[in-house]
Amino acid sequence: MSSPDPVHDGGPPSYPRQPGTIKLGTVAGSDVLVAPSWFLIAIMIAIVVAPRVDQVEPGLGALKYVAGLAFAIILWGSVLLHEAAHAYAAKHYGYPVGPIVLHFLGGATAIEGEARRPKHEFWIAVVGPLTSLLVGGVALAAIMLLHTGGLIEMALESLVGANFFVGVLNLVPGLPLDGGRVMKALVWGISRSAHRGTLVAGWIGRVAAGCALVWPWVQGPITGIQPGIFDVVIYVTVALFLWSGASAAMASASFRAKLPRLVARDLARRTLAVPADLPLAEAVRRAQDVHAGSIVTMTGAGHPTGIVSEAALLATPEDRRPWLPTSTVARSLETGLSLPVDLAGEALVLALTRTPAAEYLLVEPDGSIYGVLATADVDEAFKRAGR
Repeated sequence: MSSPDPVHDGGPPSYPRQPGTIKLGTVAGSDVLVAPSWFLIAIMIAIVVAPRVDQVEPGLGALKYVAGLAFAIILWGSVLLHEAAHAYAAKHYGYPVGPIVLHFLGGATAIEGEARRPKHEFWIAVVGPLTSLLVGGVALAAIMLLHTGGLIEMALESLVGANFFVGVLNLVPGLPLDGGRVMKALVWGISRSAHRGTLVAGWIGRVAAGCALVWPWVQGPITGIQPGIFDVVIYVTVALFLWSGASAAMASASFRAKLPRLVARDLARRTLAVPADLPLAEAVRRAQDVHAGSIVTMTGAGHPTGIVSEAALLATPEDRRPWLPTSTVARSLETGLSLPVDLAGEALVLALTRTPAAEYLLVEPDGSIYGVLATADVDEAFKRAGR
């Protein structure tokens, strides 16, 4: 299952390592990480499979649990192929890809950025389930052709069942499943609205969650097979996963729908440029005279060096301001604090989250100063956009 993150602005993607994860290697240029929850499910699989191993290959003793653990590793290898397919497809279309994480419910691939076109969304999503179905088909063909018997055939049968199940389940057209992203792409292509596609696929995902939650209670009357406590736990877990994932996708879509209204140029404060060694009191007086909402310090050659921090300025007593250079309350213009004035929407939000600060310098394409962007002004504009 692919997991989109905020859009990438061209800089190197940064993904913090999840606590407790273990790196296995690299696939398609992405780190493969194993979450602690995977070990829990691997042990559970080994215990559940052990009696069947004992039937197929009697006399193994405690080694039957080792064989069960081997089956768990083989199954998660096919999950890795599923996730690698997402990663390769995303990179084919030019999206940065983060780590592939194997966990309790399978796996997830961090793809940075929402799809730019319905076609990209469709193919990045659909290749995962298709890969699972292909692995299951190859395993089924191997059973029919080789007739190996024993543990090898048992492993192949496990691959057939697990991959067909994962492939078909992930084609259910509801978020956060891959089929939900396929549905989103189809609705997006027809309606020309990615937001509408997400809402449709999200509601289908919620319906699927409801069905998963109800199924254990109706399974007996419909199929004649009463579910065990383990079955109930699995269905409830899947229902919670589907509901939370669909709800998160819908909330993200609503958030993204507001972002185009955020334009850095429109939110910029008028700025006064002063020498870095100018007394702070004089810099404030000049800013008030021209009704500037921000102050930028400059070198003698006219290059900006810092942005006066509004919080630091207000914390400086007025009787000390005549004796302090303006640079003492200015934050140096480190990387990420100088932004193109034409940034807007997701690109603007991502730039602010990459380098958190209270103020940013906005510059024109020719390098000239346009103004200063205050994070507080962005927050207020976003609140207004949601009303």
